[in-house]
Amino acid sequence: MRGCRRRILAPKPAGLGLSITALDAGYGAVKALRGVTLHVEAGETVALLGTNGNGKSTLMKCITGLVRPWRGGMTLTLDDRAHDLTKLSAEAIVDLGVAMVPEGRRLFPRLTVHENLMLGAFRKAARRDIERNLAHAFETFPVLKERSNQLAGTMSGGQQQMLAIARALMSSPRLLLIDEPSVGLSPLLVSQMIAKIGELSRSFGLTVLMAEQNFNQAIRIADRGYIIVHGEIVVAAGVEELKGNDIVKRLYLGGTA
Repeated sequence: MRGCRRRILAPKPAGLGLSITALDAGYGAVKALRGVTLHVEAGETVALLGTNGNGKSTLMKCITGLVRPWRGGMTLTLDDRAHDLTKLSAEAIVDLGVAMVPEGRRLFPRLTVHENLMLGAFRKAARRDIERNLAHAFETFPVLKERSNQLAGTMSGGQQQMLAIARALMSSPRLLLIDEPSVGLSPLLVSQMIAKIGELSRSFGLTVLMAEQNFNQAIRIADRGYIIVHGEIVVAAGVEELKGNDIVKRLYLGGTA
């Protein structure tokens, strides 16, 4: 990384891992996830790839406790202690150090940049590190410091996405979930945003699960990837294997399978 010292926002803990097994979930009578199984290990950046409507956001909401799965298992291991996420409230999952950057950013438009960032630091474990995390957020995204007193709703789409990521970092996350960071951004901004996420993962030692439909951008920073189609994981592979996969060629690269 160019001229960047290695910094640690949240130490990479021994035994950190997310394991999801045979997960089914949905809304009413509509099944959105069908037997989803995946894992994320400490320090990895894992891409969950799929076009709109295939269950990516539903899986993210299951992990954070916003949607209750119908069946299956979700275990988050921290410091060699296993936590059953299916039995925890959304608040308890946040307290474990799971932070989410939601699709559409979900900022508070009538609050300032600084006020939005402070809302990200509400979990108890992050309060003692507010000043450090704020300094890291401003170092990572200098425009946020310049616009600290600006209302979030008056910022550009790219700046709002920066703010959404920085707000998540204010919680001192141990597992960072990022849902569709490319939505609503120009191709240039998409490339820059994905690169920044990769930089954050490396420089802060973060463990990241990123849901994204832009295959070519996502695999630039991912260690591994899963492809989800109609709520099912149809491919699980490393980046090089993904590039040569027939399903990938058909869905993302304009080829035929």
